[in-house]
Amino acid sequence: PGGGEVAVISLLGKVFMRDSAYCPFETADRILNEELPKSVSTILVDFHAEATSEKICMGLYLDGRVSAVIGTHTHIQTADERLLPGGTAYITDAGMCGVFDSALGLAPEPAIRRFRTGLPTRFESVKGPVRLSGVLLEVDGKTGKAVSIKRVNVDG
Repeated sequence: PGGGEVAVISLLGKVFMRDSAYCPFETADRILNEELPKSVSTILVDFHAEATSEKICMGLYLDGRVSAVIGTHTHIQTADERLLPGGTAYITDAGMCGVFDSALGLAPEPAIRRFRTGLPTRFESVKGPVRLSGVLLEVDGKTGKAVSIKRVNVDG
């Protein structure tokens, strides 16, 4: 309800992520302290990271300073959505949008072959029933505090 502008911050985790160059905690601090206009009241953080421990720590680190920390990357929706004590909505992973009966949206056979042999494999898209996964957030636009977070899954 009500409020000002919305900002979306995308951060890349470091743990088990080959291409991560910067500390996401320091990057979040810099953006929050130096780069956002005062008119922004709702701040959503997409934390694209592999390790659940890193995602949880980011949520706790930013609690009370952002409206939500939504983890992404692992493609499997977690069941730990909650409001943190400072008013930040949190979930470790929002899940994926794609073919659900697959290996993260890909044909399972090449992925299994890669795990078994350790050799590079060309991945193939797969067809089938799809699922849209995510979260529904309610944020007080005046305070920037989250009011609720709910997991959403729509099968199609």
